[in-house]
Amino acid sequence: QVQLVESGGGLVQAGGSLRLSCAASGSISSINDMGWYRQAPGNQREFVERVTSSGTTIFDASVKGRFTISKDNAKNTVYLQMNSLKPEDTAVYYCKLRQKGYDSWGQGNQDTVSS
Repeated sequence: QVQLVESGGGLVQAGGSLRLSCAASGSISSINDMGWYRQAPGNQREFVERVTSSGTTIFDASVKGRFTISKDNAKNTVYLQMNSLKPEDTAVYYCKLRQKGYDSWGQGNQDTVSS
């Protein structure tokens, strides 16, 4: 069983920055993907950015040049540095770990960007 605990985020003005963290615990494989998704009110959950166990990062075009994902393999923790935030980035942000074909999700944290 895998547990994901998210922290960070909150309320920030447009143009500001936030940093999210997600710590995984439990039965963690050395081969996994960890990443971030978000869901705005009335919208479906959407992909933001992820990092593979080899360190390859994949991101959505909407966050290119603004968001950066990183991972501490020793701590099984993934981070999302969000800069130049826009009001449209307001959403609940979820951490996800995929390993052996299974997905585990964090509890989600509300991040709000005011204009």
